[in-house]
Amino acid sequence: MQSERVASRSADPRDPRDSRESRNGTPQLDAVSLGIIEQLQEDGRRPYAAIGKAVGLSEAAVRQRVQKLLDQGVMQIVAVTDPLTVGFRRQAMVGINADGDLEPVAEALTAMQEVEYVVMTAGSFDILAEIVCEDDDHLLDVINKRIRVLPGVRSTESFVYLKLKKQTYMWGTR
Repeated sequence: MQSERVASRSADPRDPRDSRESRNGTPQLDAVSLGIIEQLQEDGRRPYAAIGKAVGLSEAAVRQRVQKLLDQGVMQIVAVTDPLTVGFRRQAMVGINADGDLEPVAEALTAMQEVEYVVMTAGSFDILAEIVCEDDDHLLDVINKRIRVLPGVRSTESFVYLKLKKQTYMWGTR
């Protein structure tokens, strides 16, 4: 049922102009583009020829589709590391409550090199930010001297990671 609904989004699944914009300006993807994304989520280094065989396109058509998906900001192809193995011994999720407009606070957080993830939320916190640091002193410095002093920040609550059990980006395209 899901694949039928996805496939109906585009008249010709081989058309390299695979995505149309929805009313809110986000691309609508056809079944072939979703299949390409799934292939790359399984293995970001999978050859375009192998992806083409799996989704029924030529290598050149897959290359075009991937470039368009990258250009549209639909996906990124990146190397995901285990922070501990590359020298980052401390991670934390920081819940932030702020007064007024959340955008300036969120923008300031996104500009910080140590902040890997920023989301504005509904619930106990206005913003959640994931921080990756070299050690506890580095984490303290980021929270105490850079986040808590931002205009609009009312309070923070830190959730220090003791052990990373799962980190994956394999949710597919459901």
